[in-house]
Amino acid sequence: MTAISSLQHVHKKGLFGDYEDKDEKNLIKISEVTNLLIVQIVQHKGSNVSLRGLKVGELNLSNEALKVNFNNDTRILWNGPNNWFLISKNKELLKNIHKTFNETDFAITDLSHSRAVIELEGENTKEVLKKGCPFNFNELHKNTCINSIFNGITVTIDMIEDSPNKIRLYALRSFGESLHHSITDACLEFGYKNI
Repeated sequence: MTAISSLQHVHKKGLFGDYEDKDEKNLIKISEVTNLLIVQIVQHKGSNVSLRGLKVGELNLSNEALKVNFNNDTRILWNGPNNWFLISKNKELLKNIHKTFNETDFAITDLSHSRAVIELEGENTKEVLKKGCPFNFNELHKNTCINSIFNGITVTIDMIEDSPNKIRLYALRSFGESLHHSITDACLEFGYKNI
């Protein structure tokens, strides 16, 4: 099955907003991230299974709020108590997940085709997010994540890098175009480059 980009009709490459007379490296870069495995792992309320020793690849599940465990291919975002998002370039991990987490203790849901993923990179990315999200972005640091809203759209925000800021936004695919319009609108004053 071929994946069709959720933003194919709105994400046009080029320079936009107040980009004139600015060095291109100082513009916010916006890209759509595609071809990812996105899996939600939820431990059932009645389950007594310990999370110790349960790993996906070499990564543990952590019940520490806002924490992200990661390696080169995979990020596991804390999504709530006993609830995680696994994001990976390695689509073969899904088989490993089903072997590791039995269905009597965990619900495994493949969300790969139901999410739009927008990546922002640049020094002003937090300023852009402050325009539509009530979270205090001074508290968001590398390898932390939050669930919130951006202009009324439910999003998961993953802080990948601090210098320069690199942030991924995950939203339901059906809201992808609206989120893209909201993000690009908020970027206009800084100037941005769709890549």
